[in-house]
Amino acid sequence: MAETVLTNTGLDSFLDGTPERRDPVFTRAAEAVLGLLALRGADRGSGLPEPTPGLVRHLLVEDLPAFVYAAPGDLGAYPAVIGALAARFDGGRGERVVAVVAEAAPDFERAMNDPGNLTWHRWYASLLRACGTDLADPDDVRRRLAALDGAPLPDGVRRADLMGRTALADVLLAEALTRAYVRDAETAPTAGPLLSDHDVATGIGQVAAALLDRWTAAGLAEQLAGPYARFAPGPDAFPHLVLADALLGEHLDYYGDTTAPVPPPPAVEAPSGPGAVEEDADALSAAVEAIAEEGGPYSGEAAHLLYVVYQRGCSADSVARKAAEYEDWTVDPAVEDLPVPVPDEAPAAYTTPPPEELVRLLGAPELTEADRERLTGPARDLAAIVDRLATTGLLFRAGDAFGPTPRGAGVLRYLLGVRGIAAPDTAETAAWAARTVVAAATGWPVPCAARVLAGWLHARADTAEAWSQLLAALGTAHAGTADAAAARGLLAVLDTSSAPAEALRGALRDPVVGEYAHEVLRARGERADHLQVPTSARALHILDGLPGKKGPLESRRAAFDAAAASWPGGSAALVRAMTEADRHETARVLGPLGIVGVTSP
Repeated sequence: MAETVLTNTGLDSFLDGTPERRDPVFTRAAEAVLGLLALRGADRGSGLPEPTPGLVRHLLVEDLPAFVYAAPGDLGAYPAVIGALAARFDGGRGERVVAVVAEAAPDFERAMNDPGNLTWHRWYASLLRACGTDLADPDDVRRRLAALDGAPLPDGVRRADLMGRTALADVLLAEALTRAYVRDAETAPTAGPLLSDHDVATGIGQVAAALLDRWTAAGLAEQLAGPYARFAPGPDAFPHLVLADALLGEHLDYYGDTTAPVPPPPAVEAPSGPGAVEEDADALSAAVEAIAEEGGPYSGEAAHLLYVVYQRGCSADSVARKAAEYEDWTVDPAVEDLPVPVPDEAPAAYTTPPPEELVRLLGAPELTEADRERLTGPARDLAAIVDRLATTGLLFRAGDAFGPTPRGAGVLRYLLGVRGIAAPDTAETAAWAARTVVAAATGWPVPCAARVLAGWLHARADTAEAWSQLLAALGTAHAGTADAAAARGLLAVLDTSSAPAEALRGALRDPVVGEYAHEVLRARGERADHLQVPTSARALHILDGLPGKKGPLESRRAAFDAAAASWPGGSAALVRAMTEADRHETARVLGPLGIVGVTSP
């Protein structure tokens, strides 16, 4: 098969008479480049596939990193082949192709070396070459492959990542082969078809395997599909990806973007042994599936419970509070993220907390014993779901409190990661730039944000420089967006009592946090020059201090009027300063008061 596929790519005529024909690296690169260009529909009227800027860029940054293995020292052969091919064609197109090659060269090398682009075939080809295998000799490939049992994965790459990338590459190559066959069948090319009827009758999958053998290692596809299939497991070996998909859906509902990070757990226990985290993930996925199949109240909410308890930084949540949310009870947003104390000991049977505890958990002061009784049934039903999940050892319930165990936190982090969700650990968030950590923490529950920001400062020994960077980031992260006020709100979670005075004085001139810095210094009885604080910072401090979501509008109006009375220029000047500093928050806070000149963004 390997000798009969893609025979009309013009490879022989391209290599004839060139000194590069004797260079096996150049020849190997030429075979892949010409074959892929032809597969992608390059015009072969001249006998050679004619490169175009679009096809060449796709080849360099998409196709070669998906299908071809090349040692780092051999990567230069591929742009060289494209350049030599472009020189065969007259006109300005060749020059444009050469320009695209030069422009895309860094992206090409980055993509070829990116572990995220590895497939099973490309990874094993690299391992085989590293141990001295002749990649053109199928017998040597087979002998050496046997010695790679249990070979390590690249740093930061999971087996599921390699499986997913391999499955995608298989689909893409099969589609390219099918389209090429149909295209040639509809309009017979003068250079001859790329695929014969016999090739297609034998099976597109076998043709694709033959090409992968050419482009990675001879005989490798057959070995990974046969005697060494355990080295390259497919989707059936990863049943937990169903749960990972459900968690992905939850994340997109919350954030709308996989790059928006969830907060890190305070403690993660990595399961020991190869494949242990996958086994735990399979067990958790099976529990979720069994709960859904059995039906009953909240049987479809298991994946949601797992996500929300991770999204709150893996701090314990309340069964009663979650049940109240499911039953559409009003839960004060100010308390919904508060940590729940975990008792050292608790009866196995679930008991709804007393009314006074429910008041604390829900932020509803009027709750009575009758309300507690009304919540008991839903809370017990939800506790039963939690208890089923807890049989895996990855979740716990102690009284009304529930959450992931450290091992469970590691499994959930793995499940989020295999679907590309940003799920950092505490070491990663501590290493982030100040603006990055502030931008992420803005969307996290307050306890998580407080813990991570404190850890970020602690990792830098709470120096004045670190505080200066963080204070500046609080004013610039999300600037000009509806989240700017939430970023400023993180000032309230910082322990500014320990902030170096040097950093606070340096922040006095900041157009956003200057007044906050002044207030901290003043409260500590330290020297602070109020004249340094910009007008915008003073206006924002007043804006953020007005009664917001809760309380009667009359109190908000009274607070605004009191501030405006002492503002130079009165209320109109104050509104103008607020609007210029943060139009979104100004509209949200002052718009309901009907103040002239304030409109919703």
